[in-house]
Amino acid sequence: MSVLRLTSPVPGVVRPLADVPDPVFAEQMVGPGVAVEPDRTGRQDVLAPCDGVVGALHPHAFALELDDGRAVLVHVGIDTVTLAGLGFDLHVERGRRVRAGDRVLSWSPVDVAAAGLSTVCPVIALQADAADLTSLVAHGAHVAAGHDLLGWAGP
Repeated sequence: MSVLRLTSPVPGVVRPLADVPDPVFAEQMVGPGVAVEPDRTGRQDVLAPCDGVVGALHPHAFALELDDGRAVLVHVGIDTVTLAGLGFDLHVERGRRVRAGDRVLSWSPVDVAAAGLSTVCPVIALQADAADLTSLVAHGAHVAAGHDLLGWAGP
């Protein structure tokens, strides 16, 4: 059995999904994972948490399809879809292969917070069994972008 390491897409403080102000994430409806409350900096890159092919791609979220059939979702802020892409810059196209640490998009957590929206960034192992995930960082710890967050046991 191989263990996939998922890294933090942004620098910030690790939070449990239960703290995310959206029931889809807090109740793990799309899968288990962890969230990162990003540092409040002006412009910030959001990095791929693992190697994969960009499947779904929106200004505020992306999903990576892994070679073994698994998928990972990174959602940048909560309800940020309401911004209609304003303040988000995409750096990849759908269908592109990326490696862990590649820049996928840029945004401003400061601007998102100023719009009255949560800046927390869930990292979700889509349709995974929570028992297959291992937290590699304690909740409340600060991580740099690219730092290990989760281990995901798989096929």
